[in-house]
Amino acid sequence: MGSTKTLVKKVKKGDGEAFIVLVKQYEDVLYRTASKLLNNDEDVADAMQEAIISAYENVHTLKNNDYFNTWLCKILINKCNSLLNRKQNIVSMNDHIIPDKRNDEFQKVELEEALNSLNEAYRVALILYYIVGLNVREISEFLKEPEGTIKSRLSRAKIQLRKNYYNNEGVIACE
Repeated sequence: MGSTKTLVKKVKKGDGEAFIVLVKQYEDVLYRTASKLLNNDEDVADAMQEAIISAYENVHTLKNNDYFNTWLCKILINKCNSLLNRKQNIVSMNDHIIPDKRNDEFQKVELEEALNSLNEAYRVALILYYIVGLNVREISEFLKEPEGTIKSRLSRAKIQLRKNYYNNEGVIACE
């Protein structure tokens, strides 16, 4: 299969199969990200398709091959925002639930409510960190904010969730 860096080099030389391999590696992350930002599966599919096409057409603009995942997620988020602006919808997490392996509907609803109680900056930081899987440095670059600000938002969001919803039960682990 090869490393991301190697695959991106092949894609930049015109290898379409390498691009397919790269996208398949990140398909689940892309879907989860888009589904948290958009209101229905059709919009998610449209945004993912637009992001993948745009990434393929513009892969030559990627400066650091190691950041393909971050770059692709940024394109997807921009496509989601563009789609929302076209439809004049407001991003609402009320229609979305973070997957819960225990399949306990009450906890899903409670977590969804807890996330919706956070201000947007905290919610976006948590989504990018826990759902998209970006690290603090990548989130910092993506949002064009200092790493300390991102760490602070993550920490404060977890404290706020623990205090207001989970009574220090350790639902979201501090790192």
